[in-house]
Amino acid sequence: MSTRDDSALPAVSVPPSPSLGQKLFVGLQHVMPQHLLTSVVYKATRSRSPAIKNALISNFMRGFNPDMRDAIEPNPLAYASFNEFFTRPLKPEARPFTRDPRTLISPVDGTIAQIGAIDGNQIIQAKGRHYSLEALLARPSDWTAQFRGGAFATLYLAPYNYHRIHMPLDGTLRAAWYIPGDLFSVNATTAAAVDRLFARNERVVCVFEDNGLSYVMVLVGALFVGSMTTIWHGDITPRRPREPLELPVEGVKAALFTRQGDEMGRFNMGSTVVLVLPPGTTSWLPECKSMKTICMGEPLAKIAR
Repeated sequence: MSTRDDSALPAVSVPPSPSLGQKLFVGLQHVMPQHLLTSVVYKATRSRSPAIKNALISNFMRGFNPDMRDAIEPNPLAYASFNEFFTRPLKPEARPFTRDPRTLISPVDGTIAQIGAIDGNQIIQAKGRHYSLEALLARPSDWTAQFRGGAFATLYLAPYNYHRIHMPLDGTLRAAWYIPGDLFSVNATTAAAVDRLFARNERVVCVFEDNGLSYVMVLVGALFVGSMTTIWHGDITPRRPREPLELPVEGVKAALFTRQGDEMGRFNMGSTVVLVLPPGTTSWLPECKSMKTICMGEPLAKIAR
């Protein structure tokens, strides 16, 4: 295992002060019925009515202009529902990468929101804001001790991004659980304004092991992200009642071992993935800095084995 100093952090870009409109947007989220609105969006995005789904898709195309050239079906109106369009599969050659057990790849298309070392048990959310490992994973300190002083990366998916989630390394699913919570937006404005955002929102935690290396992928829900899915459990959210739930690792829908680059889940609407790795294992590549856009399969770090 490497003795590299994980405390060497890439430079972090500091966002400008929020505008009045941004402050109002964040303030409104504290009082709006987040789960009710998300439930409405959930139903609308799964409608197979041509009038409804075509209107939703057409408005989305005008507002976000996603690149459809990599999609297996490039015609947005050919999809049976907005959600099928939003979680569209890509052509096999669209995200090339080389499988390498010593290279951690990005599991998603998106933007690196934060990346670096875990300071004890504290993870950077935004300038001046942190949250703890225990709060993120909803596990006691003795369980999270293996990741104290380790490494993390927070990857934000914008609405126009590809929304399937892939394996950053080979891994066998060892544990998974659902944590209920709020559904704040996870964009940069909200991350800078809401305390413990990623440890406060609804999320799904998946723990993997590969040849002695344990690592965690946290799928963080957000406003209008009414459904998170894994290949093992299907749709995990929305669920009633919203109570903590251990997810099975036996009798599941897919093999527990998954190869690097294979799909492991998806966001039905956009959100965030937080990667957590143990200390002494992860050397983030110098070009992987906060606010860098990245595609699924691009290298994020070198892994000591």
